[in-house]
Amino acid sequence: MSTLPKEVLRNMINDGNLKTAGDLHSYLKYMFKDALQEMLEAELEMELGYSKGDKKNKDTDNRRNGYSKKIVKTQFGELPIEVPRDRDGEFEPIVVPKHKRDISGIEEKVISLYGRGMSTRDIHEQIKDIYGIEISAEMVSKMTDRIIPQIREWQNRPLNKVYPFVFMDAIHYKVREDGQIKSKAAYVVLGVDLDGFKDILGIWIGENESSKFWLGVLNDMKNRGLEDVLIFSIDGLTGLKEAIFAAYPNAEIQRCIIHQLRNSFKYVSYKDLREFASDFKNVYKAINEEEALENLKELEEKWGKKYPYSIKSWEMNWGVLSPFFKYPEEIRTVMYTTNIIEGFHRQLRKVTKTKTMFPSDEALQKILYLASQNAMKKWSRRYKNWDLILNQLIIFFDGRIGPHL
Repeated sequence: MSTLPKEVLRNMINDGNLKTAGDLHSYLKYMFKDALQEMLEAELEMELGYSKGDKKNKDTDNRRNGYSKKIVKTQFGELPIEVPRDRDGEFEPIVVPKHKRDISGIEEKVISLYGRGMSTRDIHEQIKDIYGIEISAEMVSKMTDRIIPQIREWQNRPLNKVYPFVFMDAIHYKVREDGQIKSKAAYVVLGVDLDGFKDILGIWIGENESSKFWLGVLNDMKNRGLEDVLIFSIDGLTGLKEAIFAAYPNAEIQRCIIHQLRNSFKYVSYKDLREFASDFKNVYKAINEEEALENLKELEEKWGKKYPYSIKSWEMNWGVLSPFFKYPEEIRTVMYTTNIIEGFHRQLRKVTKTKTMFPSDEALQKILYLASQNAMKKWSRRYKNWDLILNQLIIFFDGRIGPHL
């Protein structure tokens, strides 16, 4: 859209005696009202086929029938207008639709502010300051309810047949349910597609973490078209490993090494932590699994008596900690940690930090959906060295991804 010529702008400033930004806003407000009124008149003229007072070109029994007064909400605050009517009641104005009093796009602004973590009180203050419109907490809730059908459509959208990598983890919130405040988890599933791009496959709100729950999530994804996953990267979530084996028996399961290290270090004295962590690097940085097991054995001989649980937890979970050793460095860096999903969780926490409790699962789902959409807009780059990674995956998982390329 082109800007107004300078001479037009200068005439407008002089004619309106504009000296401050406030003067300009007031001037534009009344100009907007006049333009809106004229647009309504033009719409009715087009509907009837003749202009006001032009009886010669009248070719209809329908005619003008006065005005109905209406107050509409606009970018310039509330404005009184007069909507022209026709005798037959057939006129349906487009610029100010029937039964609509808000033409400011205010709902989109409220939804955008809500999705960035602003409280209903802050939204109320900001909308009032900018537009002079009062928005209650109840109105904010009703406006954001508009996206519920979008959430359902997004949560049930078809998925790709194959994802080379899928990351699964949970983030916890307090939610009111049946008059009680309960701890709920938002279970997030993030996939990397065959082109090397990240995507949130879905967010499920649940209370009880179990293999049955996780199997429901995985079957949901299967029903949406996800036939095969090469590698799942997970934290030690209850029942998740069993559910994956049931739904995708051919998938590789890799437990997050970083989570495992954190759990091990919790039991280590601060004075030993640096040396203990340095020794553990020899385990997870080993060239292959054989060398890793030898280094773990040396670690046990040195630290086993002092910190038995820290060593035993690695031995007990070795089956899901060690798969990454069989792959080259490029694939290892993608699969051995769930940092990718933790980064996404940090963005969720950023927009939910002002909320100590959510009134319902639906309220939590709304803000997580909006935050996820904002996050995914920034995911425009694919994984580094993806062509190399994909070619290696084709060889390692012979026949499972080649036909889908």
